[in-house]
Amino acid sequence: MAALQGLAWLLLCQSAGEAIARLAQLRLPGPVLGMLLLIALLQWPRVRGPIGAAAEVLLAHLSLLFVPVGVGVMTHLGLLSQYGLRLLLAITLSTWIGLAVTAGLLRALLRRSAPAPARTRP
Repeated sequence: MAALQGLAWLLLCQSAGEAIARLAQLRLPGPVLGMLLLIALLQWPRVRGPIGAAAEVLLAHLSLLFVPVGVGVMTHLGLLSQYGLRLLLAITLSTWIGLAVTAGLLRALLRRSAPAPARTRP
């Protein structure tokens, strides 16, 4: 029952984000606004529990979410053979750029949070 409540919270947040984006005519996508709303709601323990239960169910069946993607790839093999090398290059470069930015940000944050070195007196 908690997992169903968690799924309801997830759908409610996404729908609310979509409604806010459309009503306010924002350029920000509705699911992004819904995710921000979800982050705010996760501070509340009454919401955190059911969403955690829903997350466990979704993660347990994560492999099923890749079936539509696999079917889509199989139906568009012609496009894949035509643009495959460009796609591979774009995916590889974007992955490496994402890793480099994440590593740089982590190093900066670790440097910033590290305690100052102790000074020795002469």
